[in-house]
Amino acid sequence: DVQLQASGGGLVQPGGSLRLSCAASGFTFSAYAMSWFRQAPGKGSEWVSSINTGGGTTYGYSVQGRFTISRDNAKNMLYLQMNNLKPDDTAVDFCVRNWDDRRGQGTQVTVSS
Repeated sequence: DVQLQASGGGLVQPGGSLRLSCAASGFTFSAYAMSWFRQAPGKGSEWVSSINTGGGTTYGYSVQGRFTISRDNAKNMLYLQMNNLKPDDTAVDFCVRNWDDRRGQGTQVTVSS
């Protein structure tokens, strides 16, 4: 049974940082490209970042230079380091398995003073 559980969200002031984690289980994590998506209130899902099986990374324009995606295949974990957070980053963030767009429960990120 494929499971993806995101955690690490919270309330942070503008300019602050958060590190999101996604625990994967039920499949061979190292064999799949993974992504982070987010959904802000009243908006559709937005792609944030992806990492392939070789560790190559890509980022959405709005987060380029501020966010870093990484993975630890030994621990079956996906991460998203978010720095210099802005109010527009407020959203529920999800981790997604690229092959079939499987996603798990998200974690709320709120950026506000």
